Amino acid sequence: MQTPPGIEQACDVPFGALYPFLVITFAVTGAVFGAFFFLADWVAATFGEPSGHHPLFILAVYAPAIAAFIVVAYYSGSRGLRGFLSRILLWRCPAWWYAFLLLGIPLIFVGGSMLKGNWGVDPLPGLNATLAAMAFMLVLGPVEEFGWRGVALPLLQRRMAPIWAGLVLGLIWGLWHLPAFLLAGTPQSGWGFTPFLIGSVAVSLILTPMFNAAAGSILVAALFHYQLINPLWPDAQPYDILLFSLAAVVIVWLNRHAMFGRSGAATEVVRKAGRCSG
Repeated sequence: MQTPPGIEQACDVPFGALYPFLVITFAVTGAVFGAFFFLADWVAATFGEPSGHHPLFILAVYAPAIAAFIVVAYYSGSRGLRGFLSRILLWRCPAWWYAFLLLGIPLIFVGGSMLKGNWGVDPLPGLNATLAAMAFMLVLGPVEEFGWRGVALPLLQRRMAPIWAGLVLGLIWGLWHLPAFLLAGTPQSGWGFTPFLIGSVAVSLILTPMFNAAAGSILVAALFHYQLINPLWPDAQPYDILLFSLAAVVIVWLNRHAMFGRSGAATEVVRKAGRCSG
């Protein structure tokens, strides 16, 4: 890649940045949940009882994004951060992926709810409460994608085919949630961890070819994540996990050439940057 004279080119983040990214992500999350476990009285007195809206819980959710911005700034500087953030503007993706995003994911939740037998049993709260919940979720879970698909997946795909990168990231992603399952008051405290881990891997395998088809779009990954936690969809556990797993098998098969090859994998963390080192 040629750079015009007098213009400094940002370096892309090297593969080795994956390790500090993971260390920071798990360290921030571990510190937060350590405070919940070992300083419970102080945390409750200062910030309130544990819940999905607790400020420290939100901090833990933001840990992958915090780690992403730290490693990108360290390795690529301010120019690199701009190149990283420009991936939010990538929106082009084959129409059938958007159909899955907008229709397929809701249908999985509806189908799972019907299998569970609770479809239509629990009506939605009032309009204001529903809109507030949707807005809150928009700035919660999707922010994780600055880290998981913003940094981790492109780096993993430099060393392995997308099928394995998606599998490894799904396991890491699922395990990262484990502390939330051990703390009363969190949304995950009433769920089973093993099914959740299986679901995380399945969802990661679905999102990986979509992410690559969108040229490494953080926007597409964030929208996908939002659909997974959209409060409009009914409770479908554990049948949604079964349906996502079946969908993952079908999607991996349909995209088998791209998933087992590396030619179409998105590997840039900093868009349009040079590989200066690492």
